Amino acid sequence: MAGNSNQKMNLTLKVWRQKNRNDKGRMVEYKVTASPDMSFLEMLDVLNEDLLRKGEEPIAFDHDCREGICGMCSLYINGQPHGPKQTTTCQLHMRSFKDGDTIYIEPWRAKAFPVIKDLAVDRSAFDRIIQAGGYISVNTGVTVDANEIPIPKSAASEAMDAATCIGCGACVASCKNASAMLFVSAKIAHLGLLPQGQPERYRRVQKMIAQMDAEGFGACTNTGACEAQCPKGISIRNIARMNRDYYLAKVAAEEELV
Repeated sequence: MAGNSNQKMNLTLKVWRQKNRNDKGRMVEYKVTASPDMSFLEMLDVLNEDLLRKGEEPIAFDHDCREGICGMCSLYINGQPHGPKQTTTCQLHMRSFKDGDTIYIEPWRAKAFPVIKDLAVDRSAFDRIIQAGGYISVNTGVTVDANEIPIPKSAASEAMDAATCIGCGACVASCKNASAMLFVSAKIAHLGLLPQGQPERYRRVQKMIAQMDAEGFGACTNTGACEAQCPKGISIRNIARMNRDYYLAKVAAEEELV
């Protein structure tokens, strides 16, 4: 459908409403009129304004930058994380739908992402995994020349590709096991591929995987759904790299004990 500011779309929304993590929750139907040029979040803003005018409680959902950068927007739309396009929810426009469509909107479904309210979930598990990885060892003082540490172009490119992960959690939401392997491997690869990340490389992978398991995420069974749904196209090659580093770390730890 071509974008047209004068064109209107009448939609039926089936939205998950849940007061808190202890509430059972249910799907509630709403009617909304939107423009094809609106983003998905702008459409929800219109709905919430209508609910407030009626004296009803607005729908809670996560959002921040609305530029596809922060990873806050986390909606499960018609059975897909972020909806029918490989993009973030905030960058999904209503022209991706048709007039008269029924749209199902749910929160991320994972034990490690408990619902806070309605469509908003607690993703602080990701923060704790990153914290478990610690820091990198660098000398402080005078600013180091940018070219002092040579970095191969291939390593720099792969590290930066991994660094584009925005931590939205779409990989977890798309995985039948609610695995966080793509997210964790991307964060590990970002530092593990660069010279600055080498001193803690093997300790980092062990600590982050241990924290991931402690948070209750599921195991990876290599279905590839995470890569297919990732709005930044993070490659599952990072998972293979992480598994390799984890194996080497365990072997090295056992050898030191002998």
